[in-house]
Amino acid sequence: MATVLITGGTGLVGKRLTEMLVSKGYEVIIVTRKIPLTAKKNIQYALWNVAAGQIDSDAFKNSDYIIHLAGAGVADKRWTIKRKKEIVDSRIKSCELLVNALRTNENKIKAVISASAIGWYGPDPSTHENGFDENDVPENDFLGNTCKLWEESIQPTTLLGKRLVILRTGIVLSKFGGALKEFLTPLKFGIAAILGNGKQKISWIDIDDLCAIYINAIENNNWHGSYNAVAPSPVSNKQLTLALAKKLRGKFFIPIYVPGFVLNFILGEMSIEVLKSCTVSAEKIKHAGYNFLYPTLESSLDHLLKK
Repeated sequence: MATVLITGGTGLVGKRLTEMLVSKGYEVIIVTRKIPLTAKKNIQYALWNVAAGQIDSDAFKNSDYIIHLAGAGVADKRWTIKRKKEIVDSRIKSCELLVNALRTNENKIKAVISASAIGWYGPDPSTHENGFDENDVPENDFLGNTCKLWEESIQPTTLLGKRLVILRTGIVLSKFGGALKEFLTPLKFGIAAILGNGKQKISWIDIDDLCAIYINAIENNNWHGSYNAVAPSPVSNKQLTLALAKKLRGKFFIPIYVPGFVLNFILGEMSIEVLKSCTVSAEKIKHAGYNFLYPTLESSLDHLLKK
């Protein structure tokens, strides 16, 4: 079976993707800054240091595909000037390191599958029936410009003869962390926290669908270019919050609207993204042949929250 090199393999998506790849018989090489003491079957580790521009060249020689997930978490910390630079640099420099390694090391890499984000797109315009598609231009704001630089920095892999697939990822739902954890925290106290007016659309994806899409991108040679990795049924913030509340607490919760100015005080500039309505189309990836495991919010929550 083929060997897949993963950057960001120790993160939320990377861990689940590794599990799913191994279950299908793939060998996985995770590039990391620190190799763990305990080994797992079909999983190897290789060192890299993005800041120093260093990566284990043997990892390339032994791999058939690259899945590039690495990048500082956008929502992990408040967006200071320093943090914004970390977010951008972690993406661009890691892409540049991979491109340079492919250029300078003998390898048999067939394809590069790189993460991007729906931060590429701006807020929903008033005349926007079908949602943003892959042909829409990037928004001229922090996340839009970051995604543009991110995608441009991995693009040179195509000049090296590698098939490139870029997955613009929506809000990932997982029971082990990420956005869902933030939604669930107030519910522990019986509070369903609806952000702003709650009408803003959230283009989400179940983590298992996202990982399955990465595997499809490896296995389908017809996939090239950018794809929106989002479920085909976006929901409003209010719909998501209340669906979670009913699933976990039945009728025993209190819906509370959190005003925008409160979010701005807590989150700073990041509150713009929390309050932004962004409807993103999944039509291209559906037409490419991907069948969603969890196409609706209800099916995803049933899967993620089952006991």
